[in-house]
Amino acid sequence: MSSQSVSEITLAYIGGGSLNWAQVLMADLVHDRTVAGEIRLFDLNLEAAKRNAAIGNRLSEAHGLSIRYTASETIASALRGVDFVVVSILPGSFDDMAKDIELPESEGIIQSVGDTVGPGGLVRAMRAIPAMAEIAEAIRTYAPKAYVCNLTNPMSVLTGALYAAFPEIRAWGECHEVTKLRHIIAWLANRAEGSIRYDFRDVQANVLGINHFTWVDRAFVGGRDWLPDYLSFAAENRAKGWRAVPLDPADEFQRYFEDVNRVKFDLAARFGIAAAAGDRHLAEFLPSSWYLGHAGEWGFGLTPVDWRRRDQAKRREDARTAETASEVPPLRAVSEEALVGQIRALTRGETLIVNANMPNTGQMEGFAPGTIVETNVLFSGHGVRPIHAGRLPAAVEALVKPHAERQNAVLKAVLASDGATLEGLFLSDPLVVPLGQDRAAKLFRAMVAATAGRLPENLRRLSA
Repeated sequence: MSSQSVSEITLAYIGGGSLNWAQVLMADLVHDRTVAGEIRLFDLNLEAAKRNAAIGNRLSEAHGLSIRYTASETIASALRGVDFVVVSILPGSFDDMAKDIELPESEGIIQSVGDTVGPGGLVRAMRAIPAMAEIAEAIRTYAPKAYVCNLTNPMSVLTGALYAAFPEIRAWGECHEVTKLRHIIAWLANRAEGSIRYDFRDVQANVLGINHFTWVDRAFVGGRDWLPDYLSFAAENRAKGWRAVPLDPADEFQRYFEDVNRVKFDLAARFGIAAAAGDRHLAEFLPSSWYLGHAGEWGFGLTPVDWRRRDQAKRREDARTAETASEVPPLRAVSEEALVGQIRALTRGETLIVNANMPNTGQMEGFAPGTIVETNVLFSGHGVRPIHAGRLPAAVEALVKPHAERQNAVLKAVLASDGATLEGLFLSDPLVVPLGQDRAAKLFRAMVAATAGRLPENLRRLSA
């Protein structure tokens, strides 16, 4: 590679001991081959960061990249003077997440994911917002001009926490869920062509909404808008759903993370606009009687924490092998994440338009300024700029807007340690409302007590 073909950057990865996302980035950088420089991995588990640094350096050396991975002992040493920051942290542990799922389930509340909305999403936000605010303060001190990509859920409130702590931060939240719809649009276009001409990256969708509750009202590929075709296709397949390749019932990952698009198709038929995220996420924003109460009939799974634990253990063992084995670690396939493309655009003057989560400065009509919304964003040599998306249909806005307002209020209440407001917000979630006030309040206090060890002192008393 010539010096003119690569961009030299310094990147800090907060949560750099990650067994998934950090290694996804390593593989994507190998496939891309246009980035050089230093990647500093910081993690509360220093040994995990060192392990990933060893794996990253072995991959870089084996594939001829000029990327150096180092493990940083402090967040200050990781951040000082960097060009980019990636934040990918686990708010608590899988044991905490298990309580986020199990305690509501004991009261009859089913959650398919439990990391964004519903009782699990709110309590996870309580754990994570203070940590994210501290990270933002560190960025303000050591890397105020850096571009910051948040990969952590709950995406909306945590991206909001970055801006609340450091209003001038240059940050966005990146999520791949909209690619699920873009794949279907590309498939429809290819079917019409009679050949595989397009992939999801060729689809330019106009995205509106909030993270994991996203919608698309235009979807261009090959010179025309395919949304009318999609709506017709959704109506045809509304009753049973559809996949380009059938689900493999023996594949646990597919069972818990994939779906047959039946929720998406049903919402499209109801509202005349395409719901874009995976069915397991979409369902959690709506009353349980719509989809969650009959998840199996609707063709999506409930992701069990036990599976997450087993997957983590396997990834940890694979990472140990990759760190110490004599062979070069196997290279993962290129992912569908947009992060490397975003880095390319910002450093090389390329132009990339892709959905991202940012404060509303007018790109989403009908939502308060500052609300973290998910729309298309232009990444280029001029920076990161949201693109005007328009307004959701009134019926859909009536579903989305209360969640956006609740997320704004959750962020504000956690930062202010306002327990009364947090309890009220918990009670008002559509999944919680059927419990009634007394049972819901008792559940809130039990969930806070279960995760109290992960909360700042001024939030622990809410379990009393």
